[in-house]
Amino acid sequence: MAKRRFVLFGMFGLGLGYFLWYSPYSALAKGVSGGLLPGIDRPVGGLVLLPATVLGQLVAMPVFVLASGWWRYAGRRTIAGREIPFPARHTLESAFWMSLIVGSTTLNFTFPNASIVFMLILMRISTLLIAPGMDIVRRRKIHWYSAAAVVVALTSAAIALTDIDNYTLTAGAVLSLALYAVGYANRFRIMGVHAKKGDPLIDRRYLIEEHMATPVVLLLLVAIPALVGLGSWMQALRTGFAWIVAEPAVSLPAMLIGVCYEGLFIMTTLIYLDRREFSFGMPVHVSSSLLAGVVSSIGLYALFGAALPSPAQYVAASMAILVAILLSYPALMARLRVRRARRTLRDELLFVCGGNTSRSPMAAAIATAEIAADPSLPPWRAESAGLSVRTPGAPLSREAAAALAELRIDQPPEHRSRQLTREICAGTQAVYCMTRTQRDQVVAMAPEAAERVFCLDSDADLPDPAGQPLESYRACVARLRPLVRERLREQRERYALSGAEFG
Repeated sequence: MAKRRFVLFGMFGLGLGYFLWYSPYSALAKGVSGGLLPGIDRPVGGLVLLPATVLGQLVAMPVFVLASGWWRYAGRRTIAGREIPFPARHTLESAFWMSLIVGSTTLNFTFPNASIVFMLILMRISTLLIAPGMDIVRRRKIHWYSAAAVVVALTSAAIALTDIDNYTLTAGAVLSLALYAVGYANRFRIMGVHAKKGDPLIDRRYLIEEHMATPVVLLLLVAIPALVGLGSWMQALRTGFAWIVAEPAVSLPAMLIGVCYEGLFIMTTLIYLDRREFSFGMPVHVSSSLLAGVVSSIGLYALFGAALPSPAQYVAASMAILVAILLSYPALMARLRVRRARRTLRDELLFVCGGNTSRSPMAAAIATAEIAADPSLPPWRAESAGLSVRTPGAPLSREAAAALAELRIDQPPEHRSRQLTREICAGTQAVYCMTRTQRDQVVAMAPEAAERVFCLDSDADLPDPAGQPLESYRACVARLRPLVRERLREQRERYALSGAEFG
């Protein structure tokens, strides 16, 4: 039952999780840097705190990776004869920009004469402008509820900004805010191209690869200047590394800051990986963090006598609650539509090629054999069709039948070639094409099924053996068999994940 509640209120649940991690994170950052916590008798600069916070996140990251089991979604690379999870180039680049976000966010809460809520407002204004801008660039449709929520969130930020005369922004704070904005702009750029496609396998791979790489990249960005040690800011980082051992009263709570960021890192990434426009996830992000800022400020006041938020900030936080409520309804409706659509799908996997006499029926035969042999797979039926069938009703080619027989795979009983239609692919669990061109043709024919149409081999096209000697068919079957096995495994994962936002 707990899982079902999370499914129905997925975005609301992610916002709540983000709030629960952000509250202690921001309170600890302001409390440690302001010298408010017991055992800390003076303010501590943000750059001095940064090495310990990075270490805290670096320690917490493997715990999540291993406990969640999501490491298996990462790409692989063979190093020293061993296959290990390794990020793709685009996720490694995204991790670089995310490391700037992580580091600058922590620094933003350590500047004196600038409250938690005030700095949050400045950060959120930048992302509130970046998100719809990215949607426009990517030509994503901005739904009415997303646009309304962004307007309400911007209004709440403008109200809170009426306190601007009560705060001071140093050059360092302005630079940190700029790095934060640049980091998000580039992260959204990469995420919009390589993720947010509605395929949980693609999104989980993006999340876990970026997640594993970010604290490592940030450690390098902090450690290299500390080793150089030129200038006051590099010396501050060097001091921070020394304090990890020498000043446990500072370093231990600073490491907890990093642990808390690990939790909110997961939540914010899941929010933005939602297939809908960035403008949809942005108000949840804004609302949760502003509420967390108010709560953490009240907590610091109650425990250590820190300044309370102003009336304007309370009003802004109240409007943030309205944003979360506004977005919870469409999230619920979208999930219910997905569940209804799933009930209409047939338990059928469809393989598509050109003439439907060789590649696609061979792939369907292999899939049928694999499904029968593996009890962990749902009882799907494997079918095939062609995009350019010259002779409807033609049987499986003799060479294809011979190649299957050599592997002791039964050929499709009474197979007859058929032309693919929109109706055939519309109700299938998944459609697997032999080439990229064929995938594009299927998507153009049945755009409503686009999210369920894949290339059997995502890296290369499978050549057509038609008209070639038997050896070409043997090579084709040898290549098809591991590909079909891998796609069946992925589809099993997709099938299990389809009842939740991310499981």
